[in-house]
Parts: sequence; structure tokens; C-alpha cells
Amino acid sequence: MTISNGRVPLDPPRLPIVRHRLVDPAVAGPRRLLLASPRGYCAGVDRAVVTVEKALAQHGAPVYVRKQIVHNQHVVAELERAGAVFVDEVDAVPEGALVVFSAHGVSPAVVSAAADRGLQAIDATCPLVTKVHREAQRFARDEAHMLLVGHAGHEEVEGTMGEAPGQMTLVQSPADADVVEVPAHGRLVWLSQTTLSVDETMETVRRLRLRFPHLEDPPSDDICYATQNRQVAMKKIAPACDLVIVVGSANSSNTVRLVDVALEAGARAAYRVDASTEIQQAWLDDVRTIGVSSGASVPEVLVDEVLAELADAGWGRVEEVRTAEEDLVFSLPKELRPSRR
Repeated sequence: MTISNGRVPLDPPRLPIVRHRLVDPAVAGPRRLLLASPRGYCAGVDRAVVTVEKALAQHGAPVYVRKQIVHNQHVVAELERAGAVFVDEVDAVPEGALVVFSAHGVSPAVVSAAADRGLQAIDATCPLVTKVHREAQRFARDEAHMLLVGHAGHEEVEGTMGEAPGQMTLVQSPADADVVEVPAHGRLVWLSQTTLSVDETMETVRRLRLRFPHLEDPPSDDICYATQNRQVAMKKIAPACDLVIVVGSANSSNTVRLVDVALEAGARAAYRVDASTEIQQAWLDDVRTIGVSSGASVPEVLVDEVLAELADAGWGRVEEVRTAEEDLVFSLPKELRPSRR
């Protein structure tokens, strides 16, 4: 991801929506468009995006952000236009400048590196990721070995593993569970990345426990409420769908998992798109029921554009299928809260 100037490379500007690009495929029979709910922004993503917006409003541009604040190219591009500068590591931030840590969290080594450069750090880590970090810290103090279920290279995994160097082993899949090596004696605990497939994670843990019956569970669910809720909603609509479209970026773990969940739940086909302009006419052939959802870092405007293009093709009546209500709100980092007098 790193390039020579230390900035996080961004995707090309998003193409504007082109109405009537998709045409009616003249499918016989009734059509349905099922819109999954909950979808889109979760509390942690909303907090992170607002953190950068508030930092720009209070301190002015530039505001430096380590990594993408959330994994959505549209959100990142909009914030960059507003004055945010996304960098790969804190050594690309001028000494003494303001830096925001992304929603995915950072390791203690990153915090120390920022302090060494005299940076004014604002931590936008999702509180649910912070919870996993604190679990890792506690188990490390207890000299337990941890198995972290997650994906190599994901920023959240890098941050969590950095809390307990040498005491944590990454397990990426059920297949990994069959071969992973752990210390012969002592406590063994599993933790997980917050944005995984619930079913795949539970299968991984089941296979780990076959080999390590003494494996302990974390104190509470590590997979976040929003990831679980979006997967439950997808399971509700997918069995009826000939086609599922999931809106979100390729580096968004929870978005990619929604495509997997749709196929596993019975959808005939499922695709991820960053924007409505990526929907292909051929996907609509022989399709009567379409399902739409979006990852937890996706603004609703992108979903609205998908619905508009599908309406042009003949799917104008939307049925929202709601499986849960979400009203959780996280407070902003203390540096951005109004002062009390």
C-alpha cells in the first residue's frame, strides 16, 4: 500500500451516476427488490468519519489520518477533498502535526511512534475494537496464549496482534484451525476480528476446540453487533433472490463477507460493487428478485444510486426487509467533545 510520498494511494474519482444506463431485460412474471435492513453505516464508522470532519472544522486542513479512516473509497475521497491527508504510517506526518488513528485501531508501537514525533493524536478506533484490544491486554498479563481468528494484513488484526507480541497466533480459516501450532501447556484463548462471517468464525472455533478442548471463549462476542445484524438481514432475503448486490469497497472485510453469506444462504448470484456504475446489464438476465445490502462503512447515498439504476431497469418497487433496529451511538474522542464549564 505504501508509495514514495508516504500517502495512502486512493482510487480514481468515482464516476457520476448515469441514469438509464441499465435497460429493462423484459423478464416475464412479477419482480421484487428486497432491501436489507440494517445496512450501511454502523456506530463505529459514523464516529470515525465525524471525528475527521470535526477535526477539520476545529483545526483546519490538513488533518493527517493514518490509513483509510474507514474502508470505503467514496468516504475517503470525500474527506480528502475536505482537507484530510491519508498516510500509510505516522513517519509521513510532519512533526507536531495532528493525526487521527483510523476506526480499525492501532498497536502500542504506532502510538509510541506518534508520541516520539510529537504528534497530536486523536484516536478514532471503534470502541468495539478497543474492547478486543483490552481483552488481549488482560490475557497477555495472565500469560495466556491467544488464537486470533482474522485476516492477515487487515489493519484491525495488525493492531490487535500488536497488543501481545509473541503471545498471539493468527488463524485465518477453518483449514488453518486444523494445522495451527500452539504452545504445549498453559491457558489458550480465542479472540476474533470484529468484521468476520459469524458462521465461518464459529466453524473455525469448532475445529480448534476439537484439537484443543481446553480452548477458552472470550468474555463476550468479539464480532460486532453491526456485522452480525447485516449478516442476519442478508440471510433473511438471500434465499428468495436470483441476484444480490452488495455495496461496498473490496478492502472492507464485512462487505466481502456479505457476498459470501448471500451465496451460502441461497442466492443464485451475488456481486459486490463500489458504486451503481459497476452493475452489469448481463447480471439482470433471467432475474426476477433482486436483493440489495451494503457494508458497515457505506453511506446511504451509494445505496440510493443503486436503487435508482435498478428502477431504470424495471425494479422500481422496493420492499425493505428489517430484522433489527439499531440505535447505538458512540461519543466522539475526548479531544473533540465540547468543553464543560
